Amino acid sequence: MANMIQNAKDSINEILNAACLKAVEKGLLPESADLSRGSVEIPKDTTNGDYAANHAMTGAKAMRMPPRKIAEILAENAELEGTWFASIEVAGPGFINFRLDQKWYSDVLACVREEGEDYGRVNVGEGKKCMVEFVSANPTGPMHMGNARGGVLGDALANVMDRAGYDVWREFYVNDAGNQIEKFATSIDARYRQALLGEDAVEFPEDGYHGDDIKELAKLFIDKNGDEYLNVSVEKRHEAMAKFGLDRNIPKMQSDLRRYGVEYDQWFFESELHSSGSVEAAVQALTERGYTYEKDGAVWLKTAQILSENMLKAGKKQADIDKLELKDDVLRRANGFYTYFAADIAYHSNKLKDRGFDLAINIWGADHHGHVARLKGALDALGLNGEERLQVVLMQLVKLMSNGQEVRMSKRTGKSITLTNLLDDIPVDSARYFFNSRPESPVLFDLELAQRQDNENPVYYVQYAHARICTLIAALAAEGHTISDAAAVNTGLLNTEAERELIKQLALLPEEIRLAARDYDPSRVNKYVTELAARFHKFYTVCRIKDVESELMEARLMLSDCVRRVIAVSLGIIGVSAPEKM
Repeated sequence: MANMIQNAKDSINEILNAACLKAVEKGLLPESADLSRGSVEIPKDTTNGDYAANHAMTGAKAMRMPPRKIAEILAENAELEGTWFASIEVAGPGFINFRLDQKWYSDVLACVREEGEDYGRVNVGEGKKCMVEFVSANPTGPMHMGNARGGVLGDALANVMDRAGYDVWREFYVNDAGNQIEKFATSIDARYRQALLGEDAVEFPEDGYHGDDIKELAKLFIDKNGDEYLNVSVEKRHEAMAKFGLDRNIPKMQSDLRRYGVEYDQWFFESELHSSGSVEAAVQALTERGYTYEKDGAVWLKTAQILSENMLKAGKKQADIDKLELKDDVLRRANGFYTYFAADIAYHSNKLKDRGFDLAINIWGADHHGHVARLKGALDALGLNGEERLQVVLMQLVKLMSNGQEVRMSKRTGKSITLTNLLDDIPVDSARYFFNSRPESPVLFDLELAQRQDNENPVYYVQYAHARICTLIAALAAEGHTISDAAAVNTGLLNTEAERELIKQLALLPEEIRLAARDYDPSRVNKYVTELAARFHKFYTVCRIKDVESELMEARLMLSDCVRRVIAVSLGIIGVSAPEKM
């Protein structure tokens, strides 16, 4: 698949290297001439050129010549015939500026037309197996706004990685074991007994789950079982209530996420790690490698030692490491139960070792930041190269705004906006577009803005550009004008600033996909498609399409159709629809 931005940069490197060889042969540059450290960038201000190369400055030390002089020699010996460039000139201390030829613009449109829905794909992943694990909310209650954000970021990132050439797998890790499940069962049990014996007869646990959903589960349990479980052991009652609650909550989570446009390849259950012996095996493997010890009846991981060794390898000073006061972690408690951290190590060992994923990406809340290095260190101790093969995207909180005021949320007290509530009030397209923002930045989710159907709402603004083009194409088709193949269109007529800026934006999608995959940041697609819509709206305002000479109309109609295609592809990556009418 073509990346016309990268192709242009590669072409400039080839032109300059050829010019360098030519200049060396003429004796204009020394034989020590080396341009390998040079780079090509797109300048913010393209007044003096579309691309700028710094090869003369990075090679000046080895050549012992002024950068400006080197740049002038390279420019004089550069051959542009048959390339994508119309001119070359030297600027400032030694920048070499290249201006694009019309052929490049034509080739961009040809790529968009030829590649169709595959436009924007790149192959940086080379088919490597990549798992994206996201949401993974505790199944002890309804999903909230933070889960809504994680769902979009994970799903959009999975789409980005797929388009970047990875073999992608989506997974939800169900925490159906451990302390939170016992707390879940205890909470249902308290509400169950309160309903049958009276609220004053049973004290509700202070750290229990206080939401109305727990009361509803207790009521449903009574509807099914009556007072049958009043006189059984606490263990038996809690086991039954945990299963009853999970059997209802998990399918509800699945249906809510499906409504949100999120589907998984697998829902992986923590309980299976315990029942299969995987957790025990992971701890045993760490023990065999010398990374555990026993203390007070518990088994501990030498976390401090592992992290210290990794930091020393990375060049950190021992004195600085000592200031961190690193601590070890319990893997198995004195009562014989394994900790959540032990299960997490086993789960990621399952990902990287047992199932052979080359790359595991987790979308976690920012409150998990302290867990990242510990988990990576444990995987390193297992010989799984966790530092490179596990990548964690930490997302900041969501602040819900309504009428200019922040809506306070707390899952524990039950006063939270659930995903179900959100989707009852906000279109899925708006929710997905707003939540797919930079992970490291908090989201200020404006309920009123997300509901607006005007250009103030960014998703509406982009969708309107797509619908506007569809309406244009339909109107011209009714008059007998069809969209021709790129080869049959005189794209050389597309030479105004608005047209060229629009084509440049079309060319950027493959590069944006590459960068989004590199940075694990799908929000780049939002910014990209918003700018594409803005450039189209400007083009549509200043460049007439109807009632112009037929060749020019054909060219501008094909350009509009290319924009339509790329908007649809971009919105599809985010999981947003591209309507034909609005």
